[in-house]
Amino acid sequence: MGIDTERDIEANLQIGPTDKGMVRIYVEADGVEIPMDFAPDDADEIAEEIKAAALRARGTAKPRR
Repeated sequence: MGIDTERDIEANLQIGPTDKGMVRIYVEADGVEIPMDFAPDDADEIAEEIKAAALRARGTAKPRR
């Protein structure tokens, strides 16, 4: 399975700050819980990658060099 492989899986996604100053991305699906903690700077980079992927998915992004 790759990033382009469609799957019919329902999942819950939550994103928020932790009490330790981290940013948590929490995924729950089929009884599996995946908490992922990131430093704020890393979370900023992830957010930028998500925005860039959304632009590319819309076909409006400039090609990356």
